[in-house]
Amino acid sequence: MDPPKKLLIALIIACSSLGAIFSSLFCVWFFYRKNSSKSSKCGAKRSDGEKGNGLAPFLGKFKSMRTVSKEGYGSFMDYKILEKATNKFHPGNILGEGGFGCVYKAQFNDGSYAAVKKLDCTSQDAEKEYENEVELLCRFKHPNIISLLGFSSDTDTRFIVYELMQNGSLETQLHGPSHGSSLTWHRRMKIALDTARGLEYLHENCHPPVIHRDLKSSNILLDLDFNAKLSDFGLAVTDAAQNKNNLKLSGTLGYVAPEYLLDGKLTDKSDVYAFGVVLLELLLGRKPVEKLAPSQCQSIVTWAMPQLTDRSKLPNIIDPVIRDTMDLKHLYQVGNSLLMKLNHLD
Repeated sequence: MDPPKKLLIALIIACSSLGAIFSSLFCVWFFYRKNSSKSSKCGAKRSDGEKGNGLAPFLGKFKSMRTVSKEGYGSFMDYKILEKATNKFHPGNILGEGGFGCVYKAQFNDGSYAAVKKLDCTSQDAEKEYENEVELLCRFKHPNIISLLGFSSDTDTRFIVYELMQNGSLETQLHGPSHGSSLTWHRRMKIALDTARGLEYLHENCHPPVIHRDLKSSNILLDLDFNAKLSDFGLAVTDAAQNKNNLKLSGTLGYVAPEYLLDGKLTDKSDVYAFGVVLLELLLGRKPVEKLAPSQCQSIVTWAMPQLTDRSKLPNIIDPVIRDTMDLKHLYQVGNSLLMKLNHLD
């Protein structure tokens, strides 16, 4: 058999097996889920003294948008306030880095804290992602979606202000210095459930539905109590079918669904696949793609599938941090559901 055919078959088998895992988790999810919060709109206002620096057409989109939330609404903020709150964007305040810039911790005069994303928008793609994220976050209102506090501009630089998530990203918690030591079995399952609820809101409660398109552990943020919230909506799209021809293939290696990678077919199932990879990260404590040699990498999906289908091996591949504390009954339920799905597919 030709190598490309082998690769395609392997991808199809891996995707089918992973779909079985999704089904089992969604069974648990739908059993526990509560009524999702209804979406509400928020808007932006600016005073006469605030300078938009060329953002007038963009800001005009938000004039009529308001929210009934007690927290208020995202508003255009004075750049000087953000500069002072971040100590002139001091490197010591960097919380993380992205494709177009960094995220900084900010402390305001009233003692409150926030996270400020600083974006270099000299390119059209960066500007588009900035506008897309602000516009979408103004529409969202859900406990598992990051909250927008404000946005700002200074020449070619744009800023998005979010609520501060004290425990950082899931990626940092799993693969950083602590290696997941703060993430118990129950916390990991709660994070998975929170992530699933966030996706449900995007896919089922937003009108039109929203596809995140870049779901990964670094875009799942954790608050002080390890509640999870989805973030980074620069690549998110609505009504993907109509916009398909205008979309570039986007995503992160290891999280991109095979059908999207092979033929550009984008649906909400692409988010579900990425969610399955995140679930594997939570279970295994391993990165989605691991380097085996200078020119060779391995996906945890490819590695895990044969192990996950053998009930006797299932507990042995779980992250050692939680191996002795996990809920075996719950774990075996996931494994049994997977085997049933595999037998049905055969």
